[in-house]
Amino acid sequence: MADKIFENNQVSIEGEIVTEFRYSHEVYGEGFYMVDVSVNRLSNFADYIPVMVSERLIDTTQNYIGKKIHVNGQFRSYNRHEEIKNRLVLSVFARELEFVDDEEPTEDVKSNEIFMDGYICKTPIYRKTPLGREIADLLVAVNRSYGKSDYIPCICWGRNARFCSGFEVGTHVQIIGRIQSREYVKKISEDEVEKRIAYEVSVSKIENME
Repeated sequence: MADKIFENNQVSIEGEIVTEFRYSHEVYGEGFYMVDVSVNRLSNFADYIPVMVSERLIDTTQNYIGKKIHVNGQFRSYNRHEEIKNRLVLSVFARELEFVDDEEPTEDVKSNEIFMDGYICKTPIYRKTPLGREIADLLVAVNRSYGKSDYIPCICWGRNARFCSGFEVGTHVQIIGRIQSREYVKKISEDEVEKRIAYEVSVSKIENME
């Protein structure tokens, strides 16, 4: 991931494929497909991360469920229009991928890491839990080629939350963290709810570059 365009948004994940490939879209005759990868945390919990893959990288007609895979790429976003509002959809865009032998030691490989160089694009939301734990929610814009940007939700804890709570819109930041998934319930109508999964970056290190 040494190309200048990709230096400001670098993702590396390693985990198990848990779904079949689903068609997403086509660009200039090149088909792109979605697949979910289960990535273990240090705790007894796994994050289920959607990965977008070109049909030129892998045979998307095959079923790879249960196979272990390593992916390098970028964390990208796009707005999907739903009813009267847009919904931010996030996924890892795979630039490189390879299957990993379960027998091979991978202790030296971080199974879930992201680096981003971007800009605060929404006033941080700082709060405390009932038990006094400090949390701050950020939205970071990461520039992409051709004038596009990806908008990545991030969550900070403790000292990091305090540190970034005063950031202004436009602050230049660099972030190291991990991609995490969490379930939530969306109220559709008075008597209907829907389970959804949100994705965000859990921040382990954040620097103000100004």
